[in-house]
Amino acid sequence: MTAPRIDINCDMGESFGAWDKGDDAEMLKIVSSANVACGFHAGDPDTMAKTFVLARDRNVAVGAHPGFADLMGFGRRRIPYSATEIERLVAYQIGAAQAMAQYVGHPITHVKAHGALGNLAQEDKEVARAVCNAIKAVDPALICLAIALGEQHQIATEMGLTVVSEIFADRAYGDDGLLVPRSLQGAVIHDPEEAALRVGEMVREGAIITLSGKRIPTAIDSICVHGDTAEAVPIAATVRAGLEKQGYAIANFIH
Repeated sequence: MTAPRIDINCDMGESFGAWDKGDDAEMLKIVSSANVACGFHAGDPDTMAKTFVLARDRNVAVGAHPGFADLMGFGRRRIPYSATEIERLVAYQIGAAQAMAQYVGHPITHVKAHGALGNLAQEDKEVARAVCNAIKAVDPALICLAIALGEQHQIATEMGLTVVSEIFADRAYGDDGLLVPRSLQGAVIHDPEEAALRVGEMVREGAIITLSGKRIPTAIDSICVHGDTAEAVPIAATVRAGLEKQGYAIANFIH
């Protein structure tokens, strides 16, 4: 019998100039998909190229990780762009990722919105549609990696894009199915064992499990581990080991 497959993705390529962020080389030994920053919230051409090369050499699928133009806030502040402005800033960043990925011979396969932009796309139909419009206009073959249960997942499906549903290993959920704001206690999970047990339970039950213990059924195709925390690599490794122990094969969603 063929083992069921699940993807583990990570946001990376988030160093900038002389400032290092995240251990991408170690993370790429664990994950099956990488979402690479495109220069607006983090990243630069050199970092993008290096990250794509590392991913290529480890056979890890790569995608664009567009965010708000917010280097100071790491893309985690909500900026009141219009829908048209969001479409254009996402399209611009997808183009940058495509160019650098093509440059190293490892083309991107998906797009995942970063930080505040991704959270808005989860809950705001106008923002979700703007992100999806940009993906479809630039390359409708690109996969939309969307937060489970969010508006973007629904709108991308309606627009005919291929959609992959993700949950987060290192973030807590509220009973509304949305991520708990980072400003609140318990929003970010730092314990690798806790993260792995939680992911295993959610995958096994096919549901998001909230802080209160509520179960919200959803498709789960990919598990995200953020690459910018001190515990990122051990969390990813422990989550992977736990899923493999449950009988899952870790594989990106393009195969």
